[in-house]
Amino acid sequence: MPERAQALLRLLMKYATVAPADLPEELRREYESLHISRLTVYLADLQQNVLVSVPDARFEAPRTIPIDGTLAGWAYRTLSPRITEDEMTGGLILWLPLLDGVERLGVVSVQAPSFDATTLETCRALVSLIALITVDKATHSDAYAMRQRLSPMALPSEMVWAFLAPRTIGTDRFTSSAVLEPAYDLGGDAFDHSTLNHTLHLGIFDSMGHDLAAGLTTSVALAACRTARRRGEGIAGIATTIDEAVHEVFPDRYVTAVLANLQTGTGRLEWVNCGHPTPMLIRGDEVLRDALERKPEPPLGLSDMSSDVVRHVHRFQLEPGDRILMYTDGVTEARSPSGDRFGEERFADFIIRAIAAGDLAPEVLRRLIHTVLDHHGGRLDDDATILLSEWHPLPRLQGMPQA
Repeated sequence: MPERAQALLRLLMKYATVAPADLPEELRREYESLHISRLTVYLADLQQNVLVSVPDARFEAPRTIPIDGTLAGWAYRTLSPRITEDEMTGGLILWLPLLDGVERLGVVSVQAPSFDATTLETCRALVSLIALITVDKATHSDAYAMRQRLSPMALPSEMVWAFLAPRTIGTDRFTSSAVLEPAYDLGGDAFDHSTLNHTLHLGIFDSMGHDLAAGLTTSVALAACRTARRRGEGIAGIATTIDEAVHEVFPDRYVTAVLANLQTGTGRLEWVNCGHPTPMLIRGDEVLRDALERKPEPPLGLSDMSSDVVRHVHRFQLEPGDRILMYTDGVTEARSPSGDRFGEERFADFIIRAIAAGDLAPEVLRRLIHTVLDHHGGRLDDDATILLSEWHPLPRLQGMPQA
């Protein structure tokens, strides 16, 4: 077996028992076999402003690199490798995106005297292995979560983040990506997306209030949604389960939501809207504003008021490339210090322009949520959540690195 393959195999065999703090040392032991001189893992912070290094704490302190305006950030934003000259050593630095499927975790910096085809292939395989290790360790260690936090997190926010799905998921038929702010002080907003048997399940939630009870209400709604979905309920049944669960636990609270299923083989969309802002349909470079407009129904949790309500499941046929945009009102209602409302038109126009410029869905939302924050003076008074899902059944996967 070639030397480099043996090094990768050794790392693979060791990773199950390696503590996160020891990973840099384990990687360093294989530098010679991998024909590299240095490697550094960088994770994106929670708000995706900077990349934070994962160093060997015995020898160095963490470093940060801005995501905007740097080569490292370019690799993160575009999912494209970048190579630059190392001015200190005369060698080269390779920046590779660190991915969990289509979810962006960060980047990896690899330094070597040169990068031939074999070394490049080895580095790609090594980065994939590092992503596997990072995701696995994050399930039972706080090491990486603490590295990605630059501010203390409020209790309601901690609770909501614990329930959230990855921000981006996808296959060769769809990509679904989400963002939410204020990341460290969430109240009642949340999103959900999952795939099963060629169906993409989508949900966006906004609980009454911005306090611990709001976070608890959202957590109950998410758990009820997944419980009903995993026992095979349709959308109407899921809505009923959430309605009953929220009312039982918090009879004086409610949740607005949109629940949707997208058949990824056919593009058939079905959804219910429970008192929430109407989803937008983006086709090409325009918003079909009335395409998904339907008569509103009561929020979830008001069982005494809505016991006789029959949830109507609406249906729509998508075309390849169509995008479904769900959001909470904290996005469009964000106001500048002078009172200027961000609004639906500015919101949709930003997304259309970013997509036309070639940005991938996760990057579109990263830039958009930062723009919303800037518009509101850097801090939101209400939660703002965006969920953007694209149906692309043709042989292309938005969000995956290109060959």
